[in-house]
Amino acid sequence: MAELVLDFQFTSSINQVWTALTDSNMLAKWMWKNDFKPVVGYKFTYRAEPNEWWDGIVEGQVLEVEEPHSLSYTWGTGPEVHTVVWTLTALEDGGTQLHLDQTGISEQPGAVEGAKYGQMELVGKLEKLLAEA
Repeated sequence: MAELVLDFQFTSSINQVWTALTDSNMLAKWMWKNDFKPVVGYKFTYRAEPNEWWDGIVEGQVLEVEEPHSLSYTWGTGPEVHTVVWTLTALEDGGTQLHLDQTGISEQPGAVEGAKYGQMELVGKLEKLLAEA
């Protein structure tokens, strides 16, 4: 299986970024509608707009929560399930370093690129949301 590793920096505080990653209402503003709760073992569902290739449903389970520094969960559609780990680090200037490690990605051609495209699009929406806060 393949892995995707990305790093981002935000001017927002670690607590603001943590809330955007773990609060269901905030997640819905930059990701998809959901019933997410940052509770280890909790099973959640994201609901995006379906299209001709995808029903729009992503199911997952929370694996680890270390507020406000680390969040890990599985997520997937169909037979492919990825593990997503977000690691947050407070910066000296009050901003936040956000590290993404997504594993379990198919070795199929284009799979990692597709995951990267999706994550970059979502984190772009997150960045915009945080800038408005």
